[in-house]
Amino acid sequence: MRKVIGGFCLNFLMVLLSALAGAAESGIPDGFVYVATAVPDAVLEVRYYGENNFVGERIDGYLAPKVILTRQAASALAGVQAELRPFGLGLKLFDGYRPQRAVDHFVRWAADLSDTRNKSRFYPGVDKKNLFRDGYIAAKSGHSRGSTIDLTIVDSETGDELDMGTPFDFFGPKSWPKNAAMSAEVRSNRALLRSVMERHGFKPYEAEWWHFTLAEEPHPDTYFDFPVQ
Repeated sequence: MRKVIGGFCLNFLMVLLSALAGAAESGIPDGFVYVATAVPDAVLEVRYYGENNFVGERIDGYLAPKVILTRQAASALAGVQAELRPFGLGLKLFDGYRPQRAVDHFVRWAADLSDTRNKSRFYPGVDKKNLFRDGYIAAKSGHSRGSTIDLTIVDSETGDELDMGTPFDFFGPKSWPKNAAMSAEVRSNRALLRSVMERHGFKPYEAEWWHFTLAEEPHPDTYFDFPVQ
């Protein structure tokens, strides 16, 4: 038994040192980690690295399809995945840490009222000129503090997302987590996501079913701007 425990501790230490080395080599600040290291079986679909998002193009600051979080948020997320795993479920991540330059990109896009290429998919019921007024776009984002995550739940075998009623980043009341007009299945799936995230220290955002922030985030007043790479 002693040998097994010692081997486990050694392996854990090696994984930890590897993660730390990888973070140092990539240039991300101390205290941040790649989610793929902390939660290796999570599915990554980094929307702002590609064109499948409300802007319709790759967003500034996303140099690689990776998700970065503070070490504390990544550790809590690993707990969420561990709770879902025995039920054949897992997490799909859309975004984590978001550089301030990406937020600035959103602001510039929102000011260009002529660019509505993805309106029908992401904000069909919202006039683009009202995105600032209605709070869909802001000059600062909690994502830039490093402990906010956008995600959903998937079937681990098929990769299919549970039905949450709207796509990720859909602007409008249909995305409100507690919207009573959604079907029973959708409300149940949203409740599952919310409850498991809350049990592991995350707090929800009442306008987006996919958005959660670590309640005890380590940088509540700091907005970072290092690239995702």
